[in-house]
Amino acid sequence: MMSFTSRLIAAVLALFVVISWPSLALCIDLTSAERQYLDAASPVTYCVDPDWPPYESVTDRGLHVGIGADLLRLAALRADMPLRLVVTKDWEDSLAQSKVGNCALLNFLNQTPKRDVWLSFTDPLFIDPNVIITRESHPFVADLAGLSNETLVLPKGTSIEERVRRDFPNLRILLSESDAESFAMVAEKKADMTIRSMTVSVYTIKKEGWFNLKIAGQIPGYENQLRIGVLKDHSALRDILNKGVATITPQERAMIANKHVAINVQTAIDYDLIEKIVFTFALVVLTSLFWIAKLYRLNRRLKIQSQTDSLTGLANRASLNERFVKEIERSTRHARPLSVIMIDLDHFKKINDLLGHLVGDRTLQEFAAVAKANTRLIDTVGRWGGEEFLILCPETDAAAAMIVARRLCEAVRGHPFSTGWTHTISVGVAVLAPSDSVDSLLHRADEALYLAKNRGRDQACLEEKPLSTGDAPRPVQPPRSALVQPGGR
Repeated sequence: MMSFTSRLIAAVLALFVVISWPSLALCIDLTSAERQYLDAASPVTYCVDPDWPPYESVTDRGLHVGIGADLLRLAALRADMPLRLVVTKDWEDSLAQSKVGNCALLNFLNQTPKRDVWLSFTDPLFIDPNVIITRESHPFVADLAGLSNETLVLPKGTSIEERVRRDFPNLRILLSESDAESFAMVAEKKADMTIRSMTVSVYTIKKEGWFNLKIAGQIPGYENQLRIGVLKDHSALRDILNKGVATITPQERAMIANKHVAINVQTAIDYDLIEKIVFTFALVVLTSLFWIAKLYRLNRRLKIQSQTDSLTGLANRASLNERFVKEIERSTRHARPLSVIMIDLDHFKKINDLLGHLVGDRTLQEFAAVAKANTRLIDTVGRWGGEEFLILCPETDAAAAMIVARRLCEAVRGHPFSTGWTHTISVGVAVLAPSDSVDSLLHRADEALYLAKNRGRDQACLEEKPLSTGDAPRPVQPPRSALVQPGGR
């Protein structure tokens, strides 16, 4: 009599067949030329990696099994394409057989410049992120480029080796015969780390019981986009396969992957072992998610820091340059106005000379707060350098920009700075012209700023250039003397 567990497994398998059978039977429409091509080429020969579980492997009986095997068969079935496996001794042998034309297809591989020489590629069959695997004692790896004198072990002939040697020359690369050997070398302290796919990592760590290993980081942009490689002189074959690949749904991919990574339940069930495996699997996943989230927050914080002036909290010059280019492109594309306001704190050198640099820094911080409070949400306020500041004003013509500039002059003049002095600013305003670049627009704003200084400071001046009809006149405020003595820019 069947046990409850056996009946449950049988029911799940029956349900899988019932659910998946209609989609498995789906066939695509081929042109008459494509059908003639397949008739002439059948069966299509293909090579695989014979030892790459759970992605794919070849059994002792010569059967191709694994995630990649099921996905390839599904795409070929729907394209009505008979296949014939060419059995090889290892992945390097498969690559060699493909290069001499013995295999029309290579299954489940990443596209690289070296492989582009003799192969063309289908759309991805399966996408899986690559992760960094280390021992438990190894710290989190935020950036491989920051490591030195560390060893990284990779299986021979993988695409990841080609990319890592190019992108991270600071690492010492060791080569192994298989994924399992790579993990073993890390576990046994023969290498510091390896980089493998998330699916392979979870499967191998669970299967081999290497519980002293962990996922210590992820490399952005290093996803495995596993495709079918087709000999270049078989472009029609690639196009037919692409039609089959396009029919595979995300649900079908997930179902196939889960089938091969799931725990195998045998007749004699060791529930303690199953609990340990489930716990370890959950621990690996949770650890991975924790480090990925931590890496995301760290990268986000670093990005903010790289774009922020540390003293004032405003956008720094690098951030302003990046935003400047985007705003000019947007304004030019949509024929919308854009104004630039350049500001200089009057007599700032006297503050440093008479009161000290700490007071000068505090004055810059207070001005930054005043500038933020008296500009609009759409404006970008940033520190250009020293006591110079820049405001980008999208959707703003000359008249509106001068209103913002005058309001800022009045706000600074009336603000109770901690120095006890009345401080003023000189402001130059320039408006984007059709032929402007970042440099030309900044140059005119800077000239307008010097004009304001030459006219006595404590005022805003519009650039002196012929303006198109409809632009505002060039208003100039009467100079107001500051309490500090002349000096500095």
